[in-house]
Amino acid sequence: MIKNPSNWSRRDFIATIAGTGAAMMLSPLAGWAMVNEVDPRVAAIVAATIGIDTHNHIDVPLTTAEMPGPDIDLAGEMTRSGLSAICMTFALDYQRLDQPEQAYERFLNGLTVMDQQLAKNKIKRSLNMGNLRDAHQQHQPTVIQSVEGCHFLEGHLDRVEVAYQRGLRHLGLLHDSDASVPLGDVYTNPAKLGGLTAFGADVIKECNRLGILVDLAHASNDTVAAALKVSKQPALISHTGLDTQLGQNQFMARMMKPRLISKETAKMVADAGGVIGVWTHLADSPLEYAQNIRALVDVIGVDHVGIGTDTKLTPAYRAAGNFGPMQGGPGKPGDNGGPPPGGNNGDHRDGPPLGGNNGDRRDGPPPGGNGGPGGGPNRQRAGERTNETWPDQKVGFYYAVVDALLQTGFNADEIGKIGGGNFCRIFDAATAGH
Repeated sequence: MIKNPSNWSRRDFIATIAGTGAAMMLSPLAGWAMVNEVDPRVAAIVAATIGIDTHNHIDVPLTTAEMPGPDIDLAGEMTRSGLSAICMTFALDYQRLDQPEQAYERFLNGLTVMDQQLAKNKIKRSLNMGNLRDAHQQHQPTVIQSVEGCHFLEGHLDRVEVAYQRGLRHLGLLHDSDASVPLGDVYTNPAKLGGLTAFGADVIKECNRLGILVDLAHASNDTVAAALKVSKQPALISHTGLDTQLGQNQFMARMMKPRLISKETAKMVADAGGVIGVWTHLADSPLEYAQNIRALVDVIGVDHVGIGTDTKLTPAYRAAGNFGPMQGGPGKPGDNGGPPPGGNNGDHRDGPPLGGNNGDRRDGPPPGGNGGPGGGPNRQRAGERTNETWPDQKVGFYYAVVDALLQTGFNADEIGKIGGGNFCRIFDAATAGH
């Protein structure tokens, strides 16, 4: 009988990985770091659970002129993180969308570049729960393809199936700006659609039919309520937090509060069987992050909470010019159109952002990017990269989180649910039989 991993000693851990061959998934350097720097209880839980980040941006060029862009070390970053999988997402509205078919072209370009990068990293997309389990058992990192916002549909419902055929299994209905044919009210913009639109309802039904997990991040309360009534499967809010957990940074708290959800909304999602991913924004340490997770667990229970960082495992790629959402509110810190640290207000209308030429970034790049052609200085915002979420973080992301969750009082079984088990349940419900 195997011990509860939370009670393992260093000897237990070394003996177990030697006996199971789990150490083979790591490079020698990663193995030494794991044994010598990580608490063996933490390492055991990381090895035993399917750790999933439900919202991780992998930036690639979206315009034909900039393809294929730089190579990325996705496999290396995933191994370092301790995560088994990420919901690999990208958004289409960081640059203006002002031409017909423009969003669809960007979407197809993004998938094509991701195809190439996944092949170079020897990573496959997981299309269902069986794929996820197989990848975890074989110690192979994997991704679930996502997109943030249905701008690419442009009113064409049949494009949902095109996306499905390209490997998409996780669809975020909304992002910062409205699609040309809107799907519902975005929570940071003035309500004008009455919640979910008829087209939004049709898209949810099509996702249910095909086997795609529906993500209600960025949706207003009315949109969430209507979407939960339409969907036949549990839904996800991949990245947010409780509006009671504002952290210590007043600037960040003011900017991020409209993107947080109430206890009432959280309960509504949980009552429908869904899961809410807690992001790392508004947490200045792994322990604060674990406490934000605890706050949500106390409201909706441990079976409905997950991890959704809204960070980037690989370096940011920011194309030249025309930055920021095409309309509506400001981007988040993890977004290409997001605010710089230390600004004066949420929408930057009172002054220029760091590295940009004007308040809304239409004429210059946002700070922190590696930059595409003309994409600006090679700088990185604090907390932007997954494995460097917090100052002085010496271990990969999931190792740091598991350690903090143990310190916060969660046991190994609970961490397994939060770390990825809860997401697996609804992902399986959405994709089973397809």
